[in-house]
Amino acid sequence: MNGTPELLQLPHPIGLYFASENTHTASVTDKCFAADAIVRDEGKTIEGVAAIRAWRVETVKKYNHRVEPLEVSERDRKIIVKARVSGNFPGSPTILGHSFAIVADRIVSLEIR
Repeated sequence: MNGTPELLQLPHPIGLYFASENTHTASVTDKCFAADAIVRDEGKTIEGVAAIRAWRVETVKKYNHRVEPLEVSERDRKIIVKARVSGNFPGSPTILGHSFAIVADRIVSLEIR
């Protein structure tokens, strides 16, 4: 398995999120996140699609990362994707869990840990 979102059969907004992470295309943020979505990452809470877009741009500049989805599961109405994340940070590569909640084909919450 090469870890592409299509092979894992991810819901559309999650597949779009991971594809855009690897192409560093933050401009599609509003196509995968709800307007009032919340992201929790590195001890920060980012609220709203504009702030999430800015966070994605900042993260790319800081880490120049790539994300390879490895497996997907469901738990407590959340979609959990384990992914290998590599980039310019100590401990790279590492496996991180991405916990998504989706409503009306948009990501309403994402927690990365």
